[in-house]
Amino acid sequence: MIVREIEAKTILSKSRIYDYALNAYVGCSHRCLYCYAKFMKRFTGHCEPWGEFVDVKINAPELLAREVKKKKKGRVWISGVCDAYQYLEKKYRVTGRCLEILVKEGWPITVQTKSPLVLRDIDILKQAADVEVGFTITTADEKVRAIFEPGAPPVVKRAEALGILHGAGISTFVMIAPLLPHAEGLVPLLKSKVDHVLIDRYNYHYADWAYKKYGMQKAREEDFFEEKGEELRAAFEKAGVPCRKLY
Repeated sequence: MIVREIEAKTILSKSRIYDYALNAYVGCSHRCLYCYAKFMKRFTGHCEPWGEFVDVKINAPELLAREVKKKKKGRVWISGVCDAYQYLEKKYRVTGRCLEILVKEGWPITVQTKSPLVLRDIDILKQAADVEVGFTITTADEKVRAIFEPGAPPVVKRAEALGILHGAGISTFVMIAPLLPHAEGLVPLLKSKVDHVLIDRYNYHYADWAYKKYGMQKAREEDFFEEKGEELRAAFEKAGVPCRKLY
């Protein structure tokens, strides 16, 4: 893994999902095969494969402290094209310091991650007036997870973190995206730990080779997403968990 410390010019960017996105890192050590953020390489100039480099925006908190005074208040997505709690955050704590600023200034926040490291900041999150924490979990099968998300934390660790956050009174959700094989086991795993669930299909082609190599081609066909997505939505609803398909 090639790690660089860089200084960014700005830190809050306009987002089509929420009002703003805050990305304190460029690149991600989770190395998810399907990751849509691989397109970022067109703009960053990195020659290394996606997942083999991370740039740390070491001045992110200082930039944010200035920008929240100038910009119109809006919901901040942490993060859009990286994981804010990837393992380097344990050392650098740029996300944690940014979170402190947003909470102090009363900005609404949506955290989305795959890492239980977010629990380190649970005391900050509990102080927020408007915050939700989401975990991306794509399957209940650890073997499938290891294929598609080789650098990400195990599924059970993510579920445990959701339970702790939810028990602390923090709003939680799960994004099942992309929907991978054996996701049905997530219903009993997540029941009573999340406020709602979102499901989305595989929308890009970065991981096509992996589906083929591991004999899972049918899991990227339209019939799979329609059938399994609806079955999963209905199972969550039956378990008392609001669930919505995004396709």
